[in-house]
Amino acid sequence: MPGSTRRPLSVTGLVAATALALAGVGGVALPVAARDAATSAVAPPAPSRPALAALDLETATAVDLQQLMTSGGASSEQVVRAYLDRIALLNTDGPGLNAVRSLNPDVLADARARDRERRRGDVRGPLHGVPVLIKDNIDLAGSPTTAGSIALEDSYPAGDAPLVTALESAGAVVLGKTNLSEFANFTTSGMPSGYSSLGGQVLNPYDASVTPSGSSSGTGAGIAAGLAPMGIGTETSGSILSPAQANSLAAVKPIVGLISRTGVIPISATQDTAGPMTTTVTDSALLLSALVSVDPEDPATAGAAPYVDVDYAAGLSTTSLEGARLGVVASSNPLFTDALAALEAEGATLVPVTVPNTSAPGILFDEFERDIDAYLARLPESAPMDSLTDIVAFNEGRPEMKFGQTILVESESRDLTDPAQLATYEANRDRGLAESRASIDGVLAANDLDAIVSLSGTTGVGARAGYPSVSVPAGYSAANGRPSNVVFLGTAWSEATLLSLAYDYEQATLLRRPPSIVNPTLFQCLEPVRLREASCAP
Repeated sequence: MPGSTRRPLSVTGLVAATALALAGVGGVALPVAARDAATSAVAPPAPSRPALAALDLETATAVDLQQLMTSGGASSEQVVRAYLDRIALLNTDGPGLNAVRSLNPDVLADARARDRERRRGDVRGPLHGVPVLIKDNIDLAGSPTTAGSIALEDSYPAGDAPLVTALESAGAVVLGKTNLSEFANFTTSGMPSGYSSLGGQVLNPYDASVTPSGSSSGTGAGIAAGLAPMGIGTETSGSILSPAQANSLAAVKPIVGLISRTGVIPISATQDTAGPMTTTVTDSALLLSALVSVDPEDPATAGAAPYVDVDYAAGLSTTSLEGARLGVVASSNPLFTDALAALEAEGATLVPVTVPNTSAPGILFDEFERDIDAYLARLPESAPMDSLTDIVAFNEGRPEMKFGQTILVESESRDLTDPAQLATYEANRDRGLAESRASIDGVLAANDLDAIVSLSGTTGVGARAGYPSVSVPAGYSAANGRPSNVVFLGTAWSEATLLSLAYDYEQATLLRRPPSIVNPTLFQCLEPVRLREASCAP
């Protein structure tokens, strides 16, 4: 198997003989019985520590975990084991969220290495020993990178994506990989968000009857439910911001080029980016700081050089909204109305604006075949697929492809080696970038604005421009408990400003609630504690 001598641990394997002691619905104690045989063979269970047993993993942040490990209240290995148990409890058993697809086969060894470093006084930073989930379109040595596709089930990369290397350099421990909408929601028309032919359907922990949103649905649902304190999503147009809203998360869709895309299964070199998905703005800022890099293989990152050493968390302030001028894209959502009132109460001046998107035709169909074929060409010779044409042929007639592959087929029909098609594509690309950026920058300049605020009305234009946005929870509908978020959009390289504005709003409102509080019935029958015995199926 390329890149590894061990297969990734299956999520279902964690279920066997795992016993848990729960502190309410959200709390979790250390394991007290055997778990997956592969995991047990690596090392015996670490002894429990009361401080970790009392910690509620559903609401624990990276900051909380770092404080716990720094104080000696738990080791990274113990923290990782606790999250493995929680994944077994909620992802595989219980409500079956199906957010996590596979586990890093080296996760316990990695955690123990971080613990040895800590004992030597070598702490790499605020993420040292903290578990992180990554979306399953990102290369991780020893695990297949599948994008949720049955065609790529055994597609192993030669090594880690640079963003994974950056995470590990910061001391983070990659816990595993999350399910997603297949090929980042670029497979077919009419397919539910969060569905893939390989991974099945991800559930939204806030309301299993509605979409977890895509394509970073597994990261969104997994972080919301406390299967890890932080995760990585990717976005081409809405795939970080939309699941962040659906799963009540803080998240950053950074400017294209701040984070390397090498080793990430693409849709569009023009619009793709990875970004943090967490429960707090502080954690998103910490994670973003770790991910910034200049990658010679990704020319878009050349502009990131001034931001490589930026500590985005250090710039957060509870006074950022004082005197700020914010453009407001109108929405009738009452939670958004409340959010605007909170922004004004913090000292912001609100200016009504409209931010039109470009009228240029989209470019995703044009870029997909070119860019995914370039990704596949980087894989070892033993990789199962060499091209999008191979993937389309493999999928044909397979029952797992129950929604079809219309987008893959349409993309495969585009031919950028044809001079006429290439010229049309390049004109649409350049016009789309120019018009969307001019729209955003023009609104900001004409109104002397620090940022533009919307419910989700700037997702498309921000994606087309490649500009950054930060999303933050804004509460839950009185009618059905479904989450809403506020999105701050800015100009190029304005992540620090957006994060600080979002942080001020977050701290002034403190609206986020975990899924078990907003949607308790989904969690009421968890073993070994059943909150409503009579309501649970036999």
